[in-house]
Amino acid sequence: MAVPLSKDLLRAEFVGKTLHEVITPAAVLDLAKVEVNCNLMLEAAQRLQLSWRAHIKTHKTEELTRLQVGDASSSPVNLIVSTILEAERVVPLLQEYRDKGRQINVLYSFPLYPSSTPRLAAISKQLGPRAVTVMVDHVDQVAYLDTLTTESGGIAPLVFLKVNVGSDRAGVVPGTSTCTSLITALLASEAAGASELLGVYSHAGHSYATREDWEAMGILGAEFEGLKEVAEEVQREQKKAHVQNPSHTTHRPLVLSVGATPTATTIQHPDLDPSSSAPSHSEPTPNPNPNTNAAAQTTHLKSLLHTLSTQNLTPEVHAGVYPTLDLQQLAAHARSAPYLHSGLIALSVLADIASVYPLRGPSGETEALVNAGSLALGREPCQEMVGGEQYRGWGIVMPWGELAAEKVPVPGEGFPREHGGWEVAKISQEHGVLRWVGGADDEVPVRVGQRVRIWPNHSCITGAGHGWYLVVDSRNTGREDEIVDVWPRWNGW
Repeated sequence: MAVPLSKDLLRAEFVGKTLHEVITPAAVLDLAKVEVNCNLMLEAAQRLQLSWRAHIKTHKTEELTRLQVGDASSSPVNLIVSTILEAERVVPLLQEYRDKGRQINVLYSFPLYPSSTPRLAAISKQLGPRAVTVMVDHVDQVAYLDTLTTESGGIAPLVFLKVNVGSDRAGVVPGTSTCTSLITALLASEAAGASELLGVYSHAGHSYATREDWEAMGILGAEFEGLKEVAEEVQREQKKAHVQNPSHTTHRPLVLSVGATPTATTIQHPDLDPSSSAPSHSEPTPNPNPNTNAAAQTTHLKSLLHTLSTQNLTPEVHAGVYPTLDLQQLAAHARSAPYLHSGLIALSVLADIASVYPLRGPSGETEALVNAGSLALGREPCQEMVGGEQYRGWGIVMPWGELAAEKVPVPGEGFPREHGGWEVAKISQEHGVLRWVGGADDEVPVRVGQRVRIWPNHSCITGAGHGWYLVVDSRNTGREDEIVDVWPRWNGW
């Protein structure tokens, strides 16, 4: 197990310095932007009375986890982790919240496998009943639930049945015999006391490929509908089991947990007015085409959420990268420009320009060498749209420092189809090559020794290359580049 980094030592090293005084490459977080992004999500979930589950895989820090769940709130603290190490590291925070009277739960979001059970059992012992949830998407995994319960001293885990709603990464397909077999096995496990079926879960990773404002809201509706189909099958099987054995029944609402940042953040749409009267009918309006305007999407989603509430189902939303955002999220256009723009990207990678190469680009553009390559930025492209010339870079230099006064271009409403400025055109392990994209007459000069900040394509992958975040706060007028904190990451597995 990785040894945690000392926050005190890191603070002693960096706090009070500016971004011009630290070694590079370095991951930088803007606290002002992180707080805005977190608060928007908390406020939207509260307005719509949705259960909220924060994924902490992007940042893997205690500090940002507090912001995601509302540190001073009394609401349930429901988390998702992508590694067991994250779960182990977040245990003290969860114990703190539990001791303050908040309901706690952490979901390990990978289908259960044999070597995971001892560590998950240890976490379950530390946190107590109903605090650990696991994921299952194959009938052969159900046997591990009994192992986990035994190893945790009789504390049965909660379980999400993972459903594939189109991303084809993991999960069972609704309406298939495989899905039915898994439901049967999970209900048998629950009857035996080896687990408790919390609900059904999906991750709409394919929503990253959306390109129209609020298009992702249509995918969110489709997610809820896909999970509703599975949940209704579960409820039918529960009723059958009750007829056969009246002692085996449950009245707990099944949780329908949906999300990915493009879909989850669409609940912030201003037209999702919770004060409007709920539809009187019991069936949702027809699901519009994903390209239909936002008004039709919001009408459908409100109607669907009302329907779920009448069927003993609890809608839950989850997301992870929304606190930091990145170029991939701008490319998805899940929200319109006033609600999603480059000014909300909270993560950047600080780098030094080591060399400049005039006229070296394929069309005679200037290129420059920075000390941030694939290990500092990640090697993950933005998903491409079919047709047209798209953004194929590995990051875009943000307007900051010497480049801010020159007003370098930033991604706008036409991104990724329209893009320009200094972009990371090529990367290798430690090398990044900036290239000017745009007219030669508009090229903003750079120099050897200049320091730049680069917006990454995918914050989750970028963060993995760094042991900590240097935290600045752009609200500190005149001291925007001063480091106010350091947040160590929980890297590893």
